[in-house]
Amino acid sequence: MKEYQFLLFDLDDTLLDFKAAEKLALPKLFEAYQLPLTPQTEDVYRKINTGLWRSLEEGLITRDILMETRFGKTFEHFGIEVDGKALDAEYRGYLAESKVFVEGALELIHTLEPEYELYITSNGLAETQMKRLQVTGLAPYFKQVFVSENTGYQKPMKPFFDYAFERIPNFDPNKAMIIGDSYSADIIGGANAGIDTCWLNPFNAVPSTIRPTYEIQKLDQLLPIINSHKANSQQPIEI
Repeated sequence: MKEYQFLLFDLDDTLLDFKAAEKLALPKLFEAYQLPLTPQTEDVYRKINTGLWRSLEEGLITRDILMETRFGKTFEHFGIEVDGKALDAEYRGYLAESKVFVEGALELIHTLEPEYELYITSNGLAETQMKRLQVTGLAPYFKQVFVSENTGYQKPMKPFFDYAFERIPNFDPNKAMIIGDSYSADIIGGANAGIDTCWLNPFNAVPSTIRPTYEIQKLDQLLPIINSHKANSQQPIEI
């Protein structure tokens, strides 16, 4: 039985509620530029943004292209010319104001931090993610924060994980697990990097190829998994 030591957490929609942050940020941004956030405008933005993030994860575009074009393309769709890069900076500023946690996240981190080494692995933008960790008070609980903007690679790329592993003192992949909500970035990425994975899957999505080591619907279900290994009292479980 392995005992975990290194716990790598995704940030958005794993610990911090990104949807709540968006509900704060998007209306402020759109209204500031005389384009009300209606279901139609939001749908256009989400399709553009999702496509760009997918292309970024696949290595087809750079982060700068994503940041410069997602709002530019959205507003262009409605006949409004804007500075996409400037809007993106404003948007990220609004995002950083949100302090909404995923249910159970703060309690979980409080419980784990005294006994485990905690790390953040995120595909977000470095300045935004660091601000969010500071604003929410999470920053002191994590030994290091690995953000794709700084690593030069995106999850699920193996070089992202290699970068992180090389910078964690005395890292042992057999004692490591990544916890995240993204099947493509966290579960496939972690599995390909040779560590255990725990998929936070509240909507019971179906894995397409690689199965996660564990699957949970709520964060508080992670503790029995870790405790069972630490106590060395039972076989690995899936909740």
